[in-house]
Amino acid sequence: MNQHTLTTSARTILRIVTGFLFAAHGWQKFNEFTIAGTQTSFAQMGVPAANIAAPVIATLELVGGIALIVGVLTRVFAALLAVNMLGALFLVHAPAGIFAATGGYELVLILAAAALALAFVGAGKVSVDRALFGRSDSKLSVLA
Repeated sequence: MNQHTLTTSARTILRIVTGFLFAAHGWQKFNEFTIAGTQTSFAQMGVPAANIAAPVIATLELVGGIALIVGVLTRVFAALLAVNMLGALFLVHAPAGIFAATGGYELVLILAAAALALAFVGAGKVSVDRALFGRSDSKLSVLA
């Protein structure tokens, strides 16, 4: 395989796996924990405005994760998800150390890094973004 094909494959894999993990976490907040339970948990963890933050974060993770999977508005959702994970890192997980088993930040850090990488490089060739915004003469080509 040539470098271009490998890059396209790598970007697509990163986007789909990262999107799946975010969507799963958003789904979990709606269905397993419930929004009320997530609001309570956020408040106990010291998240500011937990009653507002919980549904906003759950929606961002679910919708943003699905958007990453299909590759639509990837740079926008990836940037928002990276900020979300950095907030989780600093507000909740940093004091617990690195390891997730003790409530640490390893998962949120890798998710933040993956989302930030996607915000920088975009969705790639195999995406809705490329189909919608991929023409070089498009004023929205930065989204591709």
